[in-house]
Amino acid sequence: MVEIERKYDVNGPAEIAIEDFAGPDGKVTVDEPETWRLVADYVDTPALTLAAHGITLRRRGGQDAGWHLKLPVAKGAKREVHAPLGAGVHQVPARLTGLVAAHLRGRDLVPVATLTTTRTTRKLRDQEGRVLAEVSDDVVVGRRQNADRPPVSWREIEVELVEGPMDVLDAVESRLRDAGVVPSPSGSKLARVLGADLPPESEHEDGRSAGAVLIAYVRRQREHLLANDPLVRLADHDDDSVHDMRVALRRIRSLLRTYARLLDGDRIGPLDAELRWLAGELGTVRDLEVLTGRFARRLGDQPAVGPPGAAWPALLAERERKARRALKRTLRTPRYFTLLAAVDDLIADPPFHGRANRRPSALVARSWRKVLAKYAKAERLPPGAERDQALHATRKAAKRARYTAEAATGVLGKPAAKLAKHGERLQDAFGRRQDALVAQQQLTQLVTRANLSAADAFTLGLLLAEERHEAAEAYRALAPIWKKAAKPKLLRALPK
Repeated sequence: MVEIERKYDVNGPAEIAIEDFAGPDGKVTVDEPETWRLVADYVDTPALTLAAHGITLRRRGGQDAGWHLKLPVAKGAKREVHAPLGAGVHQVPARLTGLVAAHLRGRDLVPVATLTTTRTTRKLRDQEGRVLAEVSDDVVVGRRQNADRPPVSWREIEVELVEGPMDVLDAVESRLRDAGVVPSPSGSKLARVLGADLPPESEHEDGRSAGAVLIAYVRRQREHLLANDPLVRLADHDDDSVHDMRVALRRIRSLLRTYARLLDGDRIGPLDAELRWLAGELGTVRDLEVLTGRFARRLGDQPAVGPPGAAWPALLAERERKARRALKRTLRTPRYFTLLAAVDDLIADPPFHGRANRRPSALVARSWRKVLAKYAKAERLPPGAERDQALHATRKAAKRARYTAEAATGVLGKPAAKLAKHGERLQDAFGRRQDALVAQQQLTQLVTRANLSAADAFTLGLLLAEERHEAAEAYRALAPIWKKAAKPKLLRALPK
């Protein structure tokens, strides 16, 4: 489940009264309070690897007993995965350790803290009795394991959304602020106990040189990759986690290729090959996600097309399930963990040449000129497969130029941000056409199946015609987008 909550600090023994009030959809009533005592043992690596990435893994007894793994998915939201209690704190369920394997990579889990919470909870209900949210008033005592220091204690309020809209949280927050409560600066109870032991978010300071821009960007993409890894392991449908993980890999590859002249090719070449391998594994699933979703929307727009129970959608769905299972096996292999370690090594010890101290302006400009040159070449070709390939190459160049400008925005400012935005628009425009071409290929393959029914063949033929129309429309829509992106003033505005 996804847990959406907000935390607030309470100074002293002040009474926090949350009585019946008007919510966004009418009157909200408050249940009588219930009180529990909760004891939770938290585990992590000795270096606090999980906590450094906002992940908590705990064994809790009493009410809501079990093992709880919390994975950040957005600000104020965490994916929570439960497992039954085992025999002891050291016996973490294999399912949960598997979900954080990319962070652990063979490291042992040890107890790092124990938190005892006296919790008083009140449920907030709408006029129909539906539970909108829960407000928990917690008095917490936290003890750091194997550390010679006294326990810490504090009081905090947690407001967790249950079935209500986000507006409920805003309404409750308004009441709490009136009572003198302030938002908590800590993302979790565990982080407050660990305090200074918790590694900083970044061990590197961002600089203004090309080399610093590259490493800062790769570091951010590594964090996106690691954040999506457990979500990919959990997913059984398209929840964007495969797409987001693949994009992080593509961004790393794009920057490494753009910055190739700054780097030792003997180290970067093998890394690029492994990044390409993993992106391909993710791409197999992602391509099928896109196709199944695309065709489902097409059929949904035309409910009269095709009989119920058509066989070919099930065929695509089964391909996607098999590809997803294969991807999850890939994420358990030593090859994958070795790749993650190589990205870590790149960030910690980048193999730069002397020119890495230059500003990134020239690299941004060169990547953009490549887009211009590739599009000019494509436009000189007659319609057909060769021009399709040239336009696809232009799309990839636009994507690389976008990421290059995006990485340098902090140093080059608005001119780089504008290039990145134009690159994104080009990428989307070219992508719309490419997606239609790929869909045509898949539909053509399905049509040629020997055991296809006449009704299915007819449906696929209609979809094929739609995709051809979509490709043509996408190509016509390119012209005005390209005209704006090709203006010389965009490059002239870059700082030298």
